[in-house]
Amino acid sequence: MSTIKPTTSQAVSMRQQVLDNAAAALGKENEGPSFSERMGGAVREVANSQNASAALTRAYEMGEVQDLSKVMVSQQVSSLGFQMVLNVRNKMLSAYKDIMNMPV
Repeated sequence: MSTIKPTTSQAVSMRQQVLDNAAAALGKENEGPSFSERMGGAVREVANSQNASAALTRAYEMGEVQDLSKVMVSQQVSSLGFQMVLNVRNKMLSAYKDIMNMPV
């Protein structure tokens, strides 16, 4: 059982070395947010846009807002954002499948 811990620590240190070498080869350190952070932020923005659009639509239906064009533009913005996120997800899944099907 004692051989597992040293092997795990070696794997972790080797992983860090690979990451450091990759960052040095690219000529930059970890600048800015990661891909997953950016995708998470984009999904949150689309969700917020959809919530705002739903609230604006509800307000128009109740007579609180009189500007129909503002409601329609808000709905289109949220729809386009959702379509964009859906297409990015589909491309990511396609790339994942392609990578998984590559011969080693």
